[in-house]
Amino acid sequence: MGNNIGKIMKQAQQMQARMMQAQEELEKKTVEATSGGGMVTAVVNGKYELVSLKIEKEVVDPEDIEMLQDLIVAAINEGVRKAQDMAREEMSKITGGLNIPGLA
Repeated sequence: MGNNIGKIMKQAQQMQARMMQAQEELEKKTVEATSGGGMVTAVVNGKYELVSLKIEKEVVDPEDIEMLQDLIVAAINEGVRKAQDMAREEMSKITGGLNIPGLA
């Protein structure tokens, strides 16, 4: 019986190491999201950080700053959602679909 626990502990350590490696790789990966028909483009990495934001000059209207703000927020939120999906997908490859609280 004691041998089984040792085996499980070793598997858990291997899984943890693979997950840490996957998280490092996710930091390097990015997703892109747009809003306003491509007028605003947000690039978010696997750590849910905004890497870049591109705004087409046609959408910059001094008379309607609110619309531009809404488009920026929408693009960033969509980028974060896509990054979360990417992270969840990567982690499920390692966990075999196990839902481990606190991950992704």
